[in-house]
Amino acid sequence: MTELKKASSNSEEIQLLRKSVQEFCRKEVVGNYAAWEKQGNIPRELWGRLGELGFLLPEVPEEYGGLGTTFLYSTTIIEEFSRQGFNSFAANLSVHDTIIAQYLLNYGTESQKKYYLPKMATGELVGAIAMTEPAAGSDLQGIKTTAIYDSEKSAYLLNGSKTFITNGQHCDFVVVVAKTDLDVKPSRGTTLFIVDVPVNGFERGSNLEKIGLHSCDTSELFFEDVQVKETAILGEKNQGFKILMSELPRERLIVANSAVASMEGVLQETVHYVKDRELFGTTLDTFQNTRFVLAEMKTKVRVQRSFANECTDLLIHGKLDTVTASMAKLSCTEIQGEVIDQCLQFFGGYGYMTEYPVARAYADARVQRIYGGTSEVMKLIISKDMFS
Repeated sequence: MTELKKASSNSEEIQLLRKSVQEFCRKEVVGNYAAWEKQGNIPRELWGRLGELGFLLPEVPEEYGGLGTTFLYSTTIIEEFSRQGFNSFAANLSVHDTIIAQYLLNYGTESQKKYYLPKMATGELVGAIAMTEPAAGSDLQGIKTTAIYDSEKSAYLLNGSKTFITNGQHCDFVVVVAKTDLDVKPSRGTTLFIVDVPVNGFERGSNLEKIGLHSCDTSELFFEDVQVKETAILGEKNQGFKILMSELPRERLIVANSAVASMEGVLQETVHYVKDRELFGTTLDTFQNTRFVLAEMKTKVRVQRSFANECTDLLIHGKLDTVTASMAKLSCTEIQGEVIDQCLQFFGGYGYMTEYPVARAYADARVQRIYGGTSEVMKLIISKDMFS
């Protein structure tokens, strides 16, 4: 994998990686995905298969079980699942690989890294992160979950509820955001805890029913006097908000990259469809409106790809800032909704049928403008920088 550490997005090595993901999809996903969408989850053992193929934690150094590559490798894998129309996989992997693994790698103790990362790389352990609460989404300073130290038990008592938690049904551990100092603002009194589950006082809610991403399990999690040792703190006490903010550009970029890949896949599928769809004695691709609309969409997608690639390069070199990442998420996800909606229109009534991938892509795309920070929050961040 040495070559991949310096590979470009168009290099032979990255092209081979894309083909590996495509082959995995062809052999193990295509024939099963509809059933997984109906049952609301992927099989737990599939995580082990992803680990065997090297699709998990590629950025993590080899000493911790990873491949020691760059963010380009991670985003290529996640993007390819989106491009093939399997956005639930992209969401599952994004949380496990590009968020939780990086928290552990950058802020975990040596013992935490040696225990969790190798098992995450093989799929033995699946991670989740519990930030969002019923009354606190994009505004993380509104969280109510608390972790109060009990000297008699020599542990923190964790109490609260979380919602919309990706990997909530499969997870073996959860990184929980909780208030540890009630006398200051959450931005200065929030701590991250690693909670191994199941544990006394912990309960998984039902798998939430969503508009899209049906096979990406999304859950409510409940904590009632869950005892967490001080050794389970991730990073420094009361520095949780700072840690979360430092990793948000990466999270928002992976959403942007997935959005572009999904558009590329749907647009390609639409071009194939209009070539075959007969209408008024000819095929749909012969109409000027079809060609002009598709030309406009092709241009929009290409522009988003260029911006996404620029941001990917910035992140790899440690130069991606919060404002630029917010621009990428805002632009790519908004255009994603527009492009996929236009593509669905070409499919006519068939585009509204769930058996057609474009229908699934349409439903999956809607959440992209919500999680990781809503479009409105992205605009707030960008405008604040403009007028500061």
